[in-house]
Amino acid sequence: MPTSNADPVWEQIRAEATQHSRDEPILASFLHSTILNHTRLELALSFHLASQLDSPTASSLLLREVMLQALDSDPAIREAVRADLLAVQERDSACHELYIPFLYFKGFHALQTQRVAHWLWTHGRESLALFFQNRMSAEFGVDIHPAARMGRGIMLDHATGLVIGETAVVGNNVSILQSVTLGGTGKDEGDRHPKIGDGVLISAGAKILGNIHVGEGAKVGAGSVVLEDVPPHTTVVGVPAKIVGRPSTDQPALDMDHSICCPEAEEDAKRGTG
Repeated sequence: MPTSNADPVWEQIRAEATQHSRDEPILASFLHSTILNHTRLELALSFHLASQLDSPTASSLLLREVMLQALDSDPAIREAVRADLLAVQERDSACHELYIPFLYFKGFHALQTQRVAHWLWTHGRESLALFFQNRMSAEFGVDIHPAARMGRGIMLDHATGLVIGETAVVGNNVSILQSVTLGGTGKDEGDRHPKIGDGVLISAGAKILGNIHVGEGAKVGAGSVVLEDVPPHTTVVGVPAKIVGRPSTDQPALDMDHSICCPEAEEDAKRGTG
């Protein structure tokens, strides 16, 4: 059981919920049951997720017990949860308070569900891990295999239609938008899914297929189909994706700039032909 040290993230969430319970009395009961009645972030998160993943064959009480076991056993999960919350607040222009992703953003909910499922998978409880994957997919419209390795400080923005395969690896401080696929290329078994470096931005609808590497600080344009390795700090766009330039920052995931700057377009603009 973790100690009761100061927890700035949890303290901020509680302060925001307290204020909003006063401002919007209709939500007071909801905010108390999901946040204010709990003494630790882990208690609140397990309650909230289990309530959403509840099914006729596995009650929220049972699911919450499993989640708490994972959260309380692994400090890396607890650290990642907080890093993920801060990532959303810092990168999502529609989110200015931590309680918002905690309560309302299904990308955050799906990611924390996968963290629990991954813990189960690595502890030999694969059947229960797959159950959590199924409930995540049905409830949130997000399908992340329990064996996939996810870093910390990840933002899954909107998240609808996101698919991440079994042997995929996603680094730290990565931002991924809706309808992205990190998939295989066929029926091959073994290590067959993409490896995403730190600080990468993957825009909406991009498909990255096969056991390929997207280097740190790279940017993948919306709707692109990536079939080959992407060098670090490059921008790729198209079907199939080609290198068109470099991101304007070392970690494009942090500034969420989806614009594409390529040398050809800049030269056309200078000549007045673009």
